[in-house]
Amino acid sequence: MSKRAHKVDLLDRRKRRVRKKISGTPDVPRLSVRRSNSHIYAQIIDDTTGVTLAASSSVMLNINGSNVESAKKVGEALAKAAQDKSINSVRFDRGGRLFHGRVKALADSARDGGLQF
Repeated sequence: MSKRAHKVDLLDRRKRRVRKKISGTPDVPRLSVRRSNSHIYAQIIDDTTGVTLAASSSVMLNINGSNVESAKKVGEALAKAAQDKSINSVRFDRGGRLFHGRVKALADSARDGGLQF
């Protein structure tokens, strides 16, 4: 097994472990974060119906580069979209990633925008 395949397996294992414990409901949906090397994506999902209630990403906002500043802008935009749909409380799903850097910046700006988790 190559080194890259092993890293992907470990990430997938962490992601599944987190998803066993976190599930979104209509009252408290799940805020899912997906981070790639070049972009960051965030969605608010109701897992009972499988519907995305609100979404934001660095692609949607036409932000070049994936850094902490772009993650903050995505978090702010997501919080605004959630407020427009009367979503105040969410469960945070970090997608198997560590809670620091871009993932933490997105979470902090979403909290500053009014989301509670």
